[in-house]
Amino acid sequence: MFASASAAGASAGHSSGNMLTLDLFTPNDDARPVFLTGSFNAWTTQDGRFQMNKIKDGHYQYTFHEIPAIAEPFEYKYVKGGWEAEELGADGFPPTNRRMEVPRGKVTDVVPRWKQHGHGYNPAFYPDIQIVAKRFNVPQLQRRRRIAVLLPWNYAKSDRHYPVLYLQDGQNLFEESAPFGTWGVDKKLAALAQRGKGEFIVVAIDHGGKERIKEYSPYDSTRWGEGLGRDYAGFLAETLKPHIDKNFRTLPDRAHTGIGGSSMGGLISIYAGLMFPQVYSKFMIFSPSLWASPEIYAEPMHFATHYPPTRIYLYGGSREGSNMVANLKRFKEAAEKNSGGGAQILMQTDLHGRHNEARWGEEFPKAAEWLFH
Repeated sequence: MFASASAAGASAGHSSGNMLTLDLFTPNDDARPVFLTGSFNAWTTQDGRFQMNKIKDGHYQYTFHEIPAIAEPFEYKYVKGGWEAEELGADGFPPTNRRMEVPRGKVTDVVPRWKQHGHGYNPAFYPDIQIVAKRFNVPQLQRRRRIAVLLPWNYAKSDRHYPVLYLQDGQNLFEESAPFGTWGVDKKLAALAQRGKGEFIVVAIDHGGKERIKEYSPYDSTRWGEGLGRDYAGFLAETLKPHIDKNFRTLPDRAHTGIGGSSMGGLISIYAGLMFPQVYSKFMIFSPSLWASPEIYAEPMHFATHYPPTRIYLYGGSREGSNMVANLKRFKEAAEKNSGGGAQILMQTDLHGRHNEARWGEEFPKAAEWLFH
């Protein structure tokens, strides 16, 4: 996600002394100047001291003849003005800060895209968000729940049928006022659609508040008591999915149906696949709370052995706790063993990844593109 002096190794020709030269190449060149911003200037944009020199169209350069003395790591980004025109990655989203442990030498960077319209996407591709029900009946749990759908930008203008992704913790997926932050799924879908990659329906299922952990727990435990995960998984497959298929133009078969979530939402998404292998073929699993239900490692993966093909996207960050990445590796090994090789699993880790909505939002477009395209 970032280019450090060490990461750039193969492409960085090192100069003498403590000088640092940044060589920037960008195919989307225009008349706007390019500025550097970073920890060396308190992330100030349009700082004339750090305007890059234009070598030619699409090629810029800046040399630090003396590295600023700062207490924090040397991090930086490129902007064409303010943050409304910051650099974007190939996926259309702002990348993690570029970082150098030892800021010297010559580093070559590439910026494939720039933010436009003050967003990372064209608003014309923004999804149509509809509330299916504010109090949708959950008969398996004798409760009610808000359900929302994010329909592709062209849904109303076509007669097409679309794949569906069911995501847990709906409160944290697209609302700016979300208490723990947001994935920004709405904006990510718009950016994906702009590249012809985001044409699927997202169903956002709100969690149960104080009952969230119990509903997302596959098994009983001494810590939380009765696990209601089987009933919740039954609600998704036997009540909600038929309703969505009836009222929206979906591709209802297993090959076009996915499920996912983060933390406990990731755990229950795995379990839903175990309980209803005939329903889901795509799994978006971010930072799953596998520690809460170690029994899951021993479950047979019938969704892969009897109903192939299956795709599982696993993500976890090293700064989420000492066992997160280890548990992901253990689950991957168990899934490969217990599925008879019938599951295609992509596991991604982030050395600096933390346990929060913003980081899962960064992972969403990469996972969605791998699962649905």
